[in-house]
Amino acid sequence: MKNLDTKYVSLPKGTWGKCKKCGHVTYLKHLDRQLGICAKCQHPHPLSPKQWFEAFFDEAKYSLISVPRVKEDPLNFSAKKNYKIQLEQAREKTGESDASLCAFGLINGLKTVVFAMDFNFIGGSMGREVGEAFLAGVEKAVQEKSAFLAIPVSGGARMQESTLSLMQLPRSILGVQKLREAKLPYIVYLTNPTFGGVPASFAMVGDLHIAEPNALIGFAGPKVIEQNIRQKLPKGFQTAEYLVEHGMVDMIIPRDELKEKLGVVLSILMKKEQV
Repeated sequence: MKNLDTKYVSLPKGTWGKCKKCGHVTYLKHLDRQLGICAKCQHPHPLSPKQWFEAFFDEAKYSLISVPRVKEDPLNFSAKKNYKIQLEQAREKTGESDASLCAFGLINGLKTVVFAMDFNFIGGSMGREVGEAFLAGVEKAVQEKSAFLAIPVSGGARMQESTLSLMQLPRSILGVQKLREAKLPYIVYLTNPTFGGVPASFAMVGDLHIAEPNALIGFAGPKVIEQNIRQKLPKGFQTAEYLVEHGMVDMIIPRDELKEKLGVVLSILMKKEQV
């Protein structure tokens, strides 16, 4: 019996997890199959960029777009935790060099570049390498004459890079302008949560803004806003549903329906038939 108990408590790490909203205990592989949606409360948990790529690209086939590396911690930033240590821990946790990846492939037979962010990497914060990834994706889209899909999830600009991080806001806008000049579709799929400098830049200037259900989208958090204006915010403020109602988002599409409907949208915008 003692050996049996030992086997029981030594289950592989990362087998089970709790929903961050309702606390429902779930088998993590099942959660992955549901694209991160809680079976009980439907709360959307952040996915990694590669999970998005595998879900949307035809036959889960894609090629990663190389991103120029940037100098680490040029400001020698240190608060409660040294920035270089934060980067090391985030890289060990995610297996990636920074908070975003960019890939090229086919979505329903149509050439598409997908730029996706990772909330598990320092809260999906946007630093210089994220900016470089976005611009590398833009260059690939222009070269291939393909559509561009951005999937942001972020707490905002990366404070550890200070002004260098804020510079990525206008740089990403210049990237969007390149897509417009090339007459290529730029679509944004807003996921939970998208805050700070990301919606203040590339995330809210798409040709089409789609959001997932229950996603929180805004610049500052509701508590910060309430403290500043000293008023209670409307119910559901900053949710995708509220933003659709007030004209800030075009439509809401669940993750499991996005690929099919995205194929229809891309075929119209690219004037090409789906495969």
